[in-house]
Amino acid sequence: MKEENRVKEKQLAASKALQFIKSGMVVGLGTGSTVKFMLEGLAKMVRSGLEIKTVSTSIATTQFAESLGIRVSELKDVNDIDLTIDGTDEVDPQLNGIKGGGGALLYEKIIASLSGKNIWIVDSSKFVKKLGKFPLPVEVLPFGSKKLFNKLNSLGYNPRIRMENDKPFVTDGNHYIIDLGIDQTDDIRKLNTELKSFPGVIETGFFIDICNVLIVGKESECEMIFKNEKDRFI
Repeated sequence: MKEENRVKEKQLAASKALQFIKSGMVVGLGTGSTVKFMLEGLAKMVRSGLEIKTVSTSIATTQFAESLGIRVSELKDVNDIDLTIDGTDEVDPQLNGIKGGGGALLYEKIIASLSGKNIWIVDSSKFVKKLGKFPLPVEVLPFGSKKLFNKLNSLGYNPRIRMENDKPFVTDGNHYIIDLGIDQTDDIRKLNTELKSFPGVIETGFFIDICNVLIVGKESECEMIFKNEKDRFI
């Protein structure tokens, strides 16, 4: 897909998601390029009188949102999160996904777990039949990370320490990320459980049974996929 088409689809999905945001809500703000388009639209709504509170899944999102005039609250300062809108690196027909390409998977998962509903916005290239073509990010403690890397390598997961400026990439939580080549595994739940059993693993990029509504930008329109019938009424 041409980049200009991908951008158009991201914009379509981001715009569609805005219809779910109502005054009085506490809204979780995801991380990533598609979410940036959503934030630009949200900022216009705020300037037009929309009254909401927001919490953020990353330092990068907080900085971008605030640069647009969207006030971001600390998580400790809000009660319930009504809705979180986020992107994903891959999502399957069961609305399970792989996230963490931007390095924010831990905070994204915390915010998602506290949210009444979760909406994911993607371009059509992210909607796949089976997860695993995109490397699986695993957030790990720096302490012992080399030993953990060797263990993952011995198990055939083709690990790579994520790097930035010739140094290990450091997450907002001061952890490292090891990206795994899982080669479209047949059992994501089993693999998720196995990985989280290893000492030093903080969280995986598998987001299972979290998304309620998927909005997919497709050329000139959007497709909305609901996890359950009750989610049609959010």
